[in-house]
Amino acid sequence: MITVALAKGALLKDSIICLKTAGLDFTTLTRPGNRQLTVSSSCGRARALLVRNADVPVYVAYGQAQLGLVGDDVLREHPLELAHLVDLGFGGCRMAVAVKQSSPYRRAADLPAHCRVATKFIHCARTFFDSLHLPVDLIQLQGSVELGPLTGMSEAIVDLVATGQTLRDNGLVAIEDLFFSTARLVGNPLALRMDRGQLQEVVVAMGHVVRGYSLSP
Repeated sequence: MITVALAKGALLKDSIICLKTAGLDFTTLTRPGNRQLTVSSSCGRARALLVRNADVPVYVAYGQAQLGLVGDDVLREHPLELAHLVDLGFGGCRMAVAVKQSSPYRRAADLPAHCRVATKFIHCARTFFDSLHLPVDLIQLQGSVELGPLTGMSEAIVDLVATGQTLRDNGLVAIEDLFFSTARLVGNPLALRMDRGQLQEVVVAMGHVVRGYSLSP
């Protein structure tokens, strides 16, 4: 049986639509009141694990799931040995540096050395600022990082931006993008090497879905 790790939250709806179109129906997970963390597909040849975003690469890397659907931002922040199979195209957002609208800084390189930057994405932020040869003091937050500049705890933030409305509502502005992120299909390398065709069938079907359909109704 194929096991697929799915991320809770914003990507789940389109992940399930994509998988259903490819022949694996896990719509049980989106039913009101559902509390199941693992369900079998209607065809009986696969099951889904519903896990936190950051845990999807872990379940796939350690072989508890052969396939996983998760944002590229998570894969960059938690790099593990995985096979990157299909860019699924949905869940688009950008990782960006943002500051207060009243800030004099208009690009990341303008930030002063050793300034404080608040973020949930320590690895991504460190990699980016290292590429600029700009030493900064990173502050890891798990909640609303927008409060960093508003309270004076940090000069800037690094965070995911979709529409930018949350930044605008809090008087912040994005000044530079690190990268653009979309949902990805990843696989366990060993499972793919030992595959007798079942996994490849799903991978090919997912590729066809991405090329031929608009996922969101």
